Amino acid sequence: MALQLNIKDKFNKELPADPLLTNTRRQVRNACFSYVTPKKPSKPELVHFSEKMIKTIGLKESPNSKEFLDVVTGNSVLADSHPYAMCYGGHQFGHWAGQLGDGRAINLAEVEHEGKNWALQLKGAGETPYSRSADGLAVLRSSIREYLCSEAMFHLGIPTTRALSLALSGDQVLRDIMYDGNPAYEKGAIVCRVAPSFVRFGSFEILAAQEDKKTLKVLVDHIIKHHYAHLGDPSKGTYLKFFKEVAVRSMKMVIDWQRVGFVHGVMNTDNMSILGLTIDYGPYGWLEDYDLGWTPNTTDRANKRYRYGTQPQIVLWNLLQLANALFPLIEEAALLQEILKEYQEEVEVAYHDMMRSKLGLIENESEDLKLISELESVLQLSETDMTIFFRLLAQLKRDGFSSGLELIKDSFYKPEEITANIAAKWTDWFEKYGKRLQKETKTDDERKQRMNTVNPKYVLRNYMAQLAIDAAEEGDYAILDELFTLLKEPYGEQPAHEKWFAKRPEWARHKVGCSMLSCSS
Repeated sequence: MALQLNIKDKFNKELPADPLLTNTRRQVRNACFSYVTPKKPSKPELVHFSEKMIKTIGLKESPNSKEFLDVVTGNSVLADSHPYAMCYGGHQFGHWAGQLGDGRAINLAEVEHEGKNWALQLKGAGETPYSRSADGLAVLRSSIREYLCSEAMFHLGIPTTRALSLALSGDQVLRDIMYDGNPAYEKGAIVCRVAPSFVRFGSFEILAAQEDKKTLKVLVDHIIKHHYAHLGDPSKGTYLKFFKEVAVRSMKMVIDWQRVGFVHGVMNTDNMSILGLTIDYGPYGWLEDYDLGWTPNTTDRANKRYRYGTQPQIVLWNLLQLANALFPLIEEAALLQEILKEYQEEVEVAYHDMMRSKLGLIENESEDLKLISELESVLQLSETDMTIFFRLLAQLKRDGFSSGLELIKDSFYKPEEITANIAAKWTDWFEKYGKRLQKETKTDDERKQRMNTVNPKYVLRNYMAQLAIDAAEEGDYAILDELFTLLKEPYGEQPAHEKWFAKRPEWARHKVGCSMLSCSS
């Protein structure tokens, strides 16, 4: 029996399709997508699923059924649906890359449930016209990373695409994990991911680059109609409001990344959601040592374009590319430039407000910016774990700042680095912080509770994901399931899972998958 879902396809019904139906690599023009059928896996096996997302999309049947397995692995297509791959371009590492598109993603259908729209997409289900020289497949390693991280981000309160299921395909997939000429076969896997829309900045860029103003307008109007309807009917004014809201959503997303120490790793414009969602989990990483210059992406190690500290500025750069793409519909550069200028001003304020919240500061005092700046400096004097530091800091008593350095000692990776000079700088900062806390009206317990709602205790550190991957490669999914459960309550104490509130172990410092990741990750 077929799965019973309320399918309400819009994207592939309202937007122009590529007229060619053959699954061959090609340049696509005057179209937003190409029809494509998922590749049938040889021996599909369900590894994990999200009960929450099962309910969210309105699925009544058991996820343990063969029907569910067949759909989320591409073995069968939902009734009355027409799978497709989206066409888009993008700037990669600052350079225009031309047409890119869904090279290993296939959209199954759009589902409506309880007034919300959800697009179902398979990642790793085979070739599309946009696969270029790739095979369109995915491996268990990268699929576990995407599956866990998208759900972890959601529970951290960060806008993100979601994950419905993780499955093995039963096929072997050849991958060169570090791009060093040493490919090896790995277990193939497929993630079914879910989002209101998977449209990216690059979806608009490709049409502007092709000077296809007609299709560009159709796409923009479609997105406004279904995802920004509150802005009004299409017009130049509405397009400007649309761009402004995309900028605000993107800003809120990246400030949340900074708050929890998340580094996306590959912030190309084709990896920027038009809805302000975190999308495409590849060589991401979680800041452990508080290093503003850290990037998990080996491809980006030389220039560090996408390092932690520059992420808000990269969003601005990407917004500039989106503005250029929307210009044909607005034709007044000054109006778009004004919105970009507002972003520059607002993101700085948003960042400082976020840092105040991490420090438990409610009142807005003039010395706060200096206090934040000095903290960022002293945090980088030695290898200091970001997550552990801020979580321990919440325990500080306003009249106990003299013991601050002792309180946070467990956040230092190398305590021997805390020389007398560094200790003195920490003591000086804690004295200033203690005096600043005296101006707050909340009690110590109230401040601690407030800080613990913005400073997570548990994040998906790369070594944790790697442990789950290593076990899963041997057919053991216990760690995967444990982490999936743990990350549902990242701000909670969870005494039973205290072992995960720990610094990165030394064995993971230079291990592939823990400190070194590529776009194949």
